[in-house]
Amino acid sequence: MSRWKKLPAELDPRVRQLVIRLRRLKDHSGLSFRQLAAKTGYSPKSWERYLGGRTLPPREAVEALARIAGDEDPTRLLALHEVAAEGWATPRQSPDHLAADPAPESEPEPEPGMELLSAGPERPTPPGRSLLIALVAGAVTLVLAVSSAVLITARIMNDGSDDNPNGTDTGSATAATAPLAAPAAPSTAPPRLSYTCRLKRVGGLWYAGNSRTREDTVAYGNNGVEVAEAQCLLRRAGISPGGIDGDFGPLTFGAVKALQKRAGLHVDGMVGPQTWKALRG
Repeated sequence: MSRWKKLPAELDPRVRQLVIRLRRLKDHSGLSFRQLAAKTGYSPKSWERYLGGRTLPPREAVEALARIAGDEDPTRLLALHEVAAEGWATPRQSPDHLAADPAPESEPEPEPGMELLSAGPERPTPPGRSLLIALVAGAVTLVLAVSSAVLITARIMNDGSDDNPNGTDTGSATAATAPLAAPAAPSTAPPRLSYTCRLKRVGGLWYAGNSRTREDTVAYGNNGVEVAEAQCLLRRAGISPGGIDGDFGPLTFGAVKALQKRAGLHVDGMVGPQTWKALRG
């Protein structure tokens, strides 16, 4: 048996238990990612994310894998999925606060052309952040240098006024010693990404110009163009997801659940194939 890559350290133990069980079922089935995709209707890329711990698989995908692997009664596996969904919706904690990991599983080598991704979703580094930090440091240094020069000049002028035998007005020197308010340094907070909604109906389906996916699953904690696309379509459906920022946070999570309830779908707060269908229809 080939080896699976290690799951992310920050993964919630409840989610980790589900992923390990799904990996065992895939090994038992003997199917490749492409064969698994053909039998379940979920893309190979989606299965890579599910079994790599990057995205929580939808309930339908878990049930389909259980049937294919010969598990006649998937009830226990679906119960694990329900517990994992609660863990996935919980804000991520640092590895020091997570429960101890279960015993490591033996992991299969990735198939040719397939990459098993184990890292959690990464936020892209905002462009120009290094340059912004350098500019702020330079501005602070310049302000300190100018303030020091003014204080030294004022002290010299003040010292000279003590020797003035004529008692002339030294108000100008006194005014020079008044403290100067340093200009506020520009904020170093990274710029927040924003997306636009360019709604268009093509072939009876709605698209917002960010992503054309109809099957990739996105859930709480994810970010990117797929999340922005879902946010635009939620707003078109009359349900506010908050801002169109590409971040799957609490507001987007609540909006997705409201749409699923209205459409008569399973309410899990994740945007999978059935939820995409309701959003684009």
